[in-house]
Amino acid sequence: MGEILVGTCSWTDRALVGSGWYPAGRKDAEGRLRHYAERFPVVEVDSAYYALPSARNSLLWAERTPDGFVFDVKAFSLLTGHPTRDSVMPDGLPADHRDPKVLDQVWARFTEGIEPLRAAGRLGSVLFQMPPWFRPGKRCGEFLRECAERTEGWPVSVEFRHPGWWRPEWAEATRSLLTRYGMTAVAVDMTQSLPLSVPPVTPVAAPRLSVVRFHGRSPAWGSGSKEDRFRYDYGEDELVEWLPRLRSLAGRTEQLHVLFNNCCGAAAVRAAETMQELLGGAKWAHARVRDGANAATTAPTPAAPADTHSAGAQPSMKDAGEP
Repeated sequence: MGEILVGTCSWTDRALVGSGWYPAGRKDAEGRLRHYAERFPVVEVDSAYYALPSARNSLLWAERTPDGFVFDVKAFSLLTGHPTRDSVMPDGLPADHRDPKVLDQVWARFTEGIEPLRAAGRLGSVLFQMPPWFRPGKRCGEFLRECAERTEGWPVSVEFRHPGWWRPEWAEATRSLLTRYGMTAVAVDMTQSLPLSVPPVTPVAAPRLSVVRFHGRSPAWGSGSKEDRFRYDYGEDELVEWLPRLRSLAGRTEQLHVLFNNCCGAAAVRAAETMQELLGGAKWAHARVRDGANAATTAPTPAAPADTHSAGAQPSMKDAGEP
């Protein structure tokens, strides 16, 4: 059975920082990451969606976490065709994902930004979260082919926000398409009460990795603010119902990442802690990660300014993108 790594989709969410989960004396940028990495072996870098990641931050993240800890990095919004503010674009480039020259430069910057994680063996996956209007069809299949060419040699995972990709009539074609390009299929847990709810299917498209993202089951997912969409506390019974699926995925892949995206206060970390215990992996995760973190603490890297973005970056409500 493959490894099961449980974590959250942010470690710097403002509501989490203010929740009291981080102890006194570990509330600076370095202390927070070390504290998190003592408890979980994986985290998603959500801030890379809102602003291009910097190589400096990636290097510091790798230095401040123990061997075996990995980062799943969310692809920059322009690279998945999402609306992007001009203010977060490098060198005054227009936020036009249809301009090949703009795309070339943005891809180069994104690649440079995550290279320290890849070089250190800490890049778990690059997550391409496709927008709800990205529907099954030839045009979108061509987009995935181009994406595969750009990311050759990377671990890539794909989350579809349009439910059509995983409806029975398209599911096998979707899985085969991702398999052709060596991409991981991302499974999701979310409310099933909306027309665009993605079904909780668990396909395996790549033998190296599977990913499950728990978004919460807020009924405001389709219409509320970000806070409303992510404000959800998972009950233990809701997590237990996923155990057979998670163990099945782990039995078919080398590694499984289980990530909680209900980032409101400490809800995500508490759900992740409970899931670790339910999976019987809490002791494994603590022992494997704690030893490395303690060793790293004996020789800390120089402190960096906390809670900063690169110039012009758009703050994320979930992840401050801090060094």
